[in-house]
Amino acid sequence: MLCPYRYANMLSDPASVTLLWTALLVGITHTLMGPDHYLPFVALSKARKWSISRTMGITCLCGIGHVLGSIILGGIGIAIGWSVGGLEMIESIRGDIAAWLLTVMGAVYLAWAIKRFGRGHTHSHLHAHADGTLHTHEHSHAREHAHAHTEGKRSTTAWSLFVIFVFGPCEAFIPLLLFPSVQHDWKLAAATTSVFAVATIATMFLAVYLLCRGLEFLPMKYFERYGHVAAGLAILACGTAIHLGF
Repeated sequence: MLCPYRYANMLSDPASVTLLWTALLVGITHTLMGPDHYLPFVALSKARKWSISRTMGITCLCGIGHVLGSIILGGIGIAIGWSVGGLEMIESIRGDIAAWLLTVMGAVYLAWAIKRFGRGHTHSHLHAHADGTLHTHEHSHAREHAHAHTEGKRSTTAWSLFVIFVFGPCEAFIPLLLFPSVQHDWKLAAATTSVFAVATIATMFLAVYLLCRGLEFLPMKYFERYGHVAAGLAILACGTAIHLGF
């Protein structure tokens, strides 16, 4: 019965309100400023022809894993008394791992896409009929074998993204969590965590959705031919950007 009154007291405290607004803004800005939070999903969605519902489901799953990893780490850090510096150092290590995983995924996907593209060119065959008529027709080996392993690769790609996002850190979240925790204000810590998590996942969801819908208005025939190559380049670029500190 006292919980509503305690939350009302929290919202009447200027410092608590400021922290909650900060968590909201940090959750939004850190997501928008990191293209790796949405660009891989958009590129893979178009290249692999995921439905919008599948794309958004994968995005939400990765967003939950992304935030939950930092929440669990922060909770462990608080329990054993780590300092802000110690937690940020662990988050930095996680960031390096995630960057390397994203880079490797992009490089492997790009190599596969280039190999696939090389097999996908059309070529002509000359055929002679019994009556002496000659004609040619074109075909592509890629189309003949396009469906054999599609579903497995889709699943592998989605789960690879999930693993990478679980390792992906939320460095900006650590000070937001530790500030109320140091004061043993666990309700404020829970509220701050919830606001940051919802803001991050919702921004990822909205960015991916708007970009996917926006691309529907563009002529995509050219992209369909080079879609997998573009997706590999996009993922590789995101991993490289993280390594360079962007």
